[in-house]
Amino acid sequence: MSDELEKNEIRTDVGGLRAVEMLFRGIREIESGNLAFFQSSTKLNTPGLGTLVPETFRPVAELSKQSISLFELELTQAMEAAKKFKERDFYFKWLSLYMPQNYLAERACETKLVAWFDEMNIDSNRVCFELSPTILNEGTSQVFRVVGNLRNRGFHFMITDFGGTSSPMMKLSELPVDYVILSQELTGYIGKSERSNAALHSVIQFVNGLGADAIADGITNATQAEILFQSECRYVAGPLSGKYTSERYIRKKNEAILTNEG
Repeated sequence: MSDELEKNEIRTDVGGLRAVEMLFRGIREIESGNLAFFQSSTKLNTPGLGTLVPETFRPVAELSKQSISLFELELTQAMEAAKKFKERDFYFKWLSLYMPQNYLAERACETKLVAWFDEMNIDSNRVCFELSPTILNEGTSQVFRVVGNLRNRGFHFMITDFGGTSSPMMKLSELPVDYVILSQELTGYIGKSERSNAALHSVIQFVNGLGADAIADGITNATQAEILFQSECRYVAGPLSGKYTSERYIRKKNEAILTNEG
């Protein structure tokens, strides 16, 4: 598949569709129930491979500079979506976007990113860059330093899928991030027993102790949300908050967020 993806360079459109198609879901604050953030996900439309999901194309793209080209296309679309959400009177603190480790390793990435946001007249604190938990094992001290520098410039960072086998806890203490998405592998233990709830509480306290906010993914009901709230987790994502959908389908109706296509 790597050869095929290389052969089909990332284009701006494929068969009338955007080559990079971004979807968004809401992340809600437990206490108020209000929308707090938008998290993005990307589908890649290719002429030779059809539609690819992130789990399929990101590992391949990150073997080359394609990941950087892809990131820049995603960033442009994310900012377009943020402006449209604002026009529709959505209040949200930030919109998230996946950032490849390859980009952080680029020598001029800080200067380039800040200049791009200045040119587009977009506040840096309106974006939260998602980092794969693999960065905890694979990231260099230079990459960690760049994350810290960009945070000092107002950008937010978030580790995704934390708590799985690929995310060692103590390595998180070395990487300054603002948010940590707890993996569904971890949150799947909510409510199973007092011991499992106590273990999850400990993870949340660990994240909070590092000065970050935990976001629990895969949450399906209010009972789970209440257990999380009692453990001082403020935000949830998953079926209870809404599914990923295209920007054009996200509308308000009587102050509720509609995210169902069609």
